Amino acid sequence: MNRRDFLKATAAAGIVAGLPAASHAAADPVYKTKLEKALIAQVADDATCERIAKAGFPGVELTRKGITVEQAIEGRRTAEKHGLRIHSLMSGGADFNNPDPDARKRSFDVMVERIQVTAAYGASTMLLVPCRVGGMTMPKPSQFSIDFDPQTLHVRTVVKDDNAPFAAYIDAQNRSTDLTREAVTKLIPVAAREGVIIALENVWNNLWVTPEFAAAFVKSFDSPWVKAYVDLGNHVRYTATENWLRAMGSLIVKLHIKDFRIDRSMKNDGEFVGLGRGSVNWKSVRDVIDEVRYNGWVTIEENNYSDAEYSAIMDRFFAGQGV
Repeated sequence: MNRRDFLKATAAAGIVAGLPAASHAAADPVYKTKLEKALIAQVADDATCERIAKAGFPGVELTRKGITVEQAIEGRRTAEKHGLRIHSLMSGGADFNNPDPDARKRSFDVMVERIQVTAAYGASTMLLVPCRVGGMTMPKPSQFSIDFDPQTLHVRTVVKDDNAPFAAYIDAQNRSTDLTREAVTKLIPVAAREGVIIALENVWNNLWVTPEFAAAFVKSFDSPWVKAYVDLGNHVRYTATENWLRAMGSLIVKLHIKDFRIDRSMKNDGEFVGLGRGSVNWKSVRDVIDEVRYNGWVTIEENNYSDAEYSAIMDRFFAGQGV
């Protein structure tokens, strides 16, 4: 079934994987920005590339670790054979705040190798999660109100009221900021040499959890080789996706898309759900993407629908019809 037939069939049924079919009663918005859709895969082998291209996706983001430069070159050739672009490597988490200097050095060396692999893939970005913290008392997502020094990026307070219960967390946050800035700054010459942008993503690592603070952190590197990889669903529990987009603005180099349903009674203040079933206002998000003038890749980072369904969902989202 080709894409046109698929859309006709889903419109007639009135549903795509449990989602209402898009209404065409009003004209679709006209956007100035152009978005490209991509899926995530482990490797770029023939079967994977054929499947993704056949579903109508021009791009892919790869995740497998331990790939050599030679294997990456072969993966790039395979992807290109299928008309597919490997646009990013999801490098995984670094360990830049480890108290052991040797462990930090090992993690740094791994990221150098992954930047080289990213370049061999022909990808423009390497997604990086610099470090994580946990195991101490932290505010609930709805409590956060971070005040930080704009020069040092050290956090002074994380909630509006009593911050004494969060002293250990504030210390861990500030230490992680210092060590990450040190490590990423040393990675910048490697990234520049290889032509790869280090893309720092907003993830559940309990660090830089508000948009203004995260944007200040990314901007502090003052380098075209360090940008923001914004996940549109990851931090909805802290504040609306639109706020993340506006705060990051021109710092954004790539976007992930997933959905999150807020429920403050749950352990994590909600849960990840399939696109269209959460708390994100996708029509508004598309408008703000245009407002901040982001052009580029939007990669699906969930696994709730088929490739064909995702292709149709992304087409609707790009056209401003929601998902």
